[in-house]
Amino acid sequence: MKTLAIVQARMGASRLPNKMLLHLHGLPVIEWVFRRVSMSQAVDELVFALPENERDDVLAWYLNSIGAKVFRGNEHDLVERFHSAAHAMQAETVVRICADNPLIAASEIDRLVAFYFAGVFDYAFNHIPRGNTYPDGLGAEICGIDLLDHIHANAVRDEHREHLFNYIWDNQESFRIGTFDPDEGLVHPELKLDLDTIEDYAALLAMPLSPEMSAEEVVSVALQPQSSFHAP
Repeated sequence: MKTLAIVQARMGASRLPNKMLLHLHGLPVIEWVFRRVSMSQAVDELVFALPENERDDVLAWYLNSIGAKVFRGNEHDLVERFHSAAHAMQAETVVRICADNPLIAASEIDRLVAFYFAGVFDYAFNHIPRGNTYPDGLGAEICGIDLLDHIHANAVRDEHREHLFNYIWDNQESFRIGTFDPDEGLVHPELKLDLDTIEDYAALLAMPLSPEMSAEEVVSVALQPQSSFHAP
């Protein structure tokens, strides 16, 4: 059963434009995501799903230059882009990853995949602290191709096409949704580790981070007061 990780990425974020190619401790943000997701043992293949427009050509070029696979699709209809990417790559299970999470942890992707297959779920997640005690930004979301087909066929409202799983959250009674708590060292739901604003970027720049860090090491660094960090 092929498990495909699809990373949602674009250059046109309204709050922090072009953030995918902002440098974070020597590497573009998008390469952090590529390197860290590539360490997952549970994912069989990884592809970046980008909008098909001129603005994102430079992002596609960079990803290709570091050996990443790229799929180009509908800019505004994210459901269509994911659905097309999943079928083009012949996926049976899809792990959705947001490129706003440069500190995503392979270990937590693997735990999510194991949790999903061990249970009877339509959809599972550990990327946000919703019904669990995870930090925001270490995990991902997962579903089977049948559910992605269902969303594609039945989601008609704009807000259900622009965000992949909004349809599920607005119809929770119809789906088996699962989540779980992390290991003890990662129980910090107050932590926000994603990249949405210039303030988030400044905070990440201030931390002594490296792409090889484990989830536990990332959380340990994030819990330290910024005043304890010293410039090299």
